[in-house]
Amino acid sequence: MIKKPMISKYTRQGLKMVPEEIRIMEFVTPHGLKKADNPLFVGILANTMLSTVPGVSGAGPTAEKTLLTPVLDAELITNGAITSMPVRPNTPTGCPTPATITRAMMELLDTTPLFINAGLVHTPTVPCLDLYSSPGEDPRYSDAVPAASDTFLKGESVGRLLSRYSDLLVLGECVPGGTTTALCVLRALGYQARVSSSYVMNPVGIKEEIWETVQVRAGRFKPEHPLEIVRITGDPMMAAAAGIVSGCHGNVILAGGTQMLAVAALLKAMGKELPGIAMTCYVRNDPVADITGTGQAIGVKIFSVDPGFGEIGHPGLARYCIGEVKEGMGAGGAMFLASLQGFTAECIRHQIFSTVSRYH
Repeated sequence: MIKKPMISKYTRQGLKMVPEEIRIMEFVTPHGLKKADNPLFVGILANTMLSTVPGVSGAGPTAEKTLLTPVLDAELITNGAITSMPVRPNTPTGCPTPATITRAMMELLDTTPLFINAGLVHTPTVPCLDLYSSPGEDPRYSDAVPAASDTFLKGESVGRLLSRYSDLLVLGECVPGGTTTALCVLRALGYQARVSSSYVMNPVGIKEEIWETVQVRAGRFKPEHPLEIVRITGDPMMAAAAGIVSGCHGNVILAGGTQMLAVAALLKAMGKELPGIAMTCYVRNDPVADITGTGQAIGVKIFSVDPGFGEIGHPGLARYCIGEVKEGMGAGGAMFLASLQGFTAECIRHQIFSTVSRYH
């Protein structure tokens, strides 16, 4: 039996307590988009070796096991359960992973997502469209994505293909450590960006230290083309996502936070049309990051989803409101898509509560 949502006098937004009576944020910010006839949720999976640096990523029980997270997330979203390993899709504190939210929306929409292997260390356990690209390397010591241009071109081919079958692509991603590569790419492109984190306490010092090292190395090469910046400092997802957007003839929504801001910045630098970005309010309102400011500097529209996890009656989901996890695996974009397709906020919240409760 589903519990009734628990309404509290106060709601956590970011790290502040906001009185319920002045909390006026809509479920989805205005966007002016129409319901799609044939929408498709696409999850781009990749690794960067930066996720194995202790303290960089919280997307796994250990730094080394973050390399498994994209494979396990895709398995959960596709099959409804993780069976290849004896794990549950929750953080050590009991916070449901974003993949559980995306799974809930796929069930609600009664749709099958498409996953793209843009460069994984481990072989996927579910069917994927394979770009035959390599995982991202540590940009402190070598080129991060040596075949960035080739991955971009493969992405363009995929974008052209998918736009023949879908009138709306919602592009999510799973790249543990990707906010750090996003920081490097955004800074290399000239943006004074601050990025988010899956941790409650963002490891800003570690990320800045990595950027300082990468900046020195990148400066020796003086990259001029945007894809050269990805080659030196980024991760495979960025090249693949930019290529898909470039090749797609229909509508595209990027689903994610600072990592998708980096993709948008890359597209702008290449002179491409910018799609909008859909994300949860928890990452958009992250007080450590500057999502809105960076988005304005890039010139990209940001659509924010507020699922009200503080009042849904689930202690694990409530942790999103204090800054844990915030976003990932296209969760914000998946909720945005469900809303766009006509599902009410109450229906979306009910489906999320029901789904995440199965994993406890």
